[in-house]
Amino acid sequence: MILVLGGTGKTGRKIAERLNKRGQAFRIGSRSATPSFDWEDSDTWADAIDGVDTVYITFQPDLAVPGAKEKIEKFTSQAVKSGVKKMVLLSGKGETEAERCEKIVMHSGVDWTIVRASWFNQNFSESFLLDPILAGHVALPKGDAPIPFVDTDDIADVVVEALLDDKHVGQTYELTGPRQLTFEQVTQEISHVVDREIVYQPITMDTYEEMLRQFHLPEDYVWLIMYLFEEVLVEKNAVVTQDVEKVLGRKARDFSEYAKETAESGIWNPVISEVGV
Repeated sequence: MILVLGGTGKTGRKIAERLNKRGQAFRIGSRSATPSFDWEDSDTWADAIDGVDTVYITFQPDLAVPGAKEKIEKFTSQAVKSGVKKMVLLSGKGETEAERCEKIVMHSGVDWTIVRASWFNQNFSESFLLDPILAGHVALPKGDAPIPFVDTDDIADVVVEALLDDKHVGQTYELTGPRQLTFEQVTQEISHVVDREIVYQPITMDTYEEMLRQFHLPEDYVWLIMYLFEEVLVEKNAVVTQDVEKVLGRKARDFSEYAKETAESGIWNPVISEVGV
């Protein structure tokens, strides 16, 4: 029995789909599931873990946020006491705080695999960068930072292999796409596939932080986004790896393939209101 935490999220739902196709028993770990699982309510953890052998751990909103380490520590301890034998942790590539959480899992005394992911392609279709794409105006700092965006389909495929095959025990994988792209290049690619103008505007970090607050985002969300831009979008994290191919025996999915498929889904089509006369 596998517990998929965040089983309705960007990676978790795809992992659940793949496990289901393989006929593998699994349980979704989310507030809407039965039994429910809530990172903010440790009283929900015992029922979710009960009878589980393996756990996929993804923490919301990110392992880097204050308090994440303590929750991972408490959850890991409880899971081991409950009889969990293997943990696969989704971490962030280049996040120092996340690496502290990784060590907790590594030193838990059970089998483990760490999956460090670069920035998701799906941030442009399922997260905070969707609205700017729909508006046709992407204003972001660090416009010249090369980023090896990774697709959540690749992450899900790698995680499923780690969950089901013990040859991945004790391994740390760093997942990236096959090439580096800047925010400006990504904007151009999306503009091309949707056949409408999307303008990229470089702005300063201070301006971006002020803009986030103008949209009345929660302070912890603002902190996380600024952390990712300041600490993760640096040269050492721009390296393209071959770990997707190492695990799956195929090339990592290119951003252009993701962009074409997403454009065909219609998610990037602005909604035009009809005003009656």
